[in-house]
Amino acid sequence: MEFKDYYEIMGVSRDATQDEIKRAYRKLARKYHPDVSKEPDAEQRFKEIGEAYEVLKDPEKRAAYDQLGANWKQGQDFRPPPDWDQGFEFHGGGFTGADAEQFSDFFESLFGRARGAGGRRYSYTAGGGGFDMRGEDTYAKVMIDIEDAYNGATRAMTLRHTELGPDGRPQLKERTLNVRIPKGVRQGQHIRLARQGSPGVGKGEPGDLYLEVEFRPHPFYRVEGKDVYIDLPVAPWEAALGAKVKVPTPAGAVDLKIPAGSAGGRKLRLKGKGIPAKQPGDFYVVLQIALPPVDGDKARAAYEEFSKAFPGFNPRARLGV
Repeated sequence: MEFKDYYEIMGVSRDATQDEIKRAYRKLARKYHPDVSKEPDAEQRFKEIGEAYEVLKDPEKRAAYDQLGANWKQGQDFRPPPDWDQGFEFHGGGFTGADAEQFSDFFESLFGRARGAGGRRYSYTAGGGGFDMRGEDTYAKVMIDIEDAYNGATRAMTLRHTELGPDGRPQLKERTLNVRIPKGVRQGQHIRLARQGSPGVGKGEPGDLYLEVEFRPHPFYRVEGKDVYIDLPVAPWEAALGAKVKVPTPAGAVDLKIPAGSAGGRKLRLKGKGIPAKQPGDFYVVLQIALPPVDGDKARAAYEEFSKAFPGFNPRARLGV
């Protein structure tokens, strides 16, 4: 996937004001509008300009995009880091008047999920001519450890949001909240914090804050829905003869019986040991054969004897060679 340098596409500097971005868009849109432009690549350029403006005109999207850094160049191969927008608050229900499907895979990878989980509610004040307006709901992605989903936890989380400064440029502001992570929460679920969204107008109550949960990468475990997987190294003799071994899980080590004659890649299930829930997930152990190193004459002799014990064994027989 190619990186899109939206500032380069718009022909503005990274510290451009919102008014400068708006003026640049209007100029480029007139130049490349497919109905009037004579440029051979007008349709493609118009599409790129619209995508760039969709991000840069929105202070929140722009500030989040800027977190990727200024070292990326247009056209470079790119994969967004899993935590690139962690703790970054977005307002409202998604895009600002744009259809995400018309934009590139790069845009989709960054902003393709609906942001927010609700809207505003209005009520007019009797006899006063004014009105009360509920604040907007806000959305942020937060990273937690898989152990938090097993045990529940309370974590201090720093969230960032944008405000336009007096110079017309977006400025980052931070706030820290103590968040209770419920036991059994799954990746992709939302934790709702009532009245922690944007403030209301008049007597309108604040909106809510929705935190979308994502698990931090773990050196041992990988998660698929409610199920958890681990690749477990085992010695050749443990797989061949069977053994009882310790297996780490997010809830603590457990004993596992490896059946005799197990092969590498075999999957063993620990029922109900996945993410806790009313119907908990399972924990899967995938066996990986670990070979001892040939680090001396004694080890080499052992492998030679092992080879002699299986003179007709061909691990590539099913490949026809």
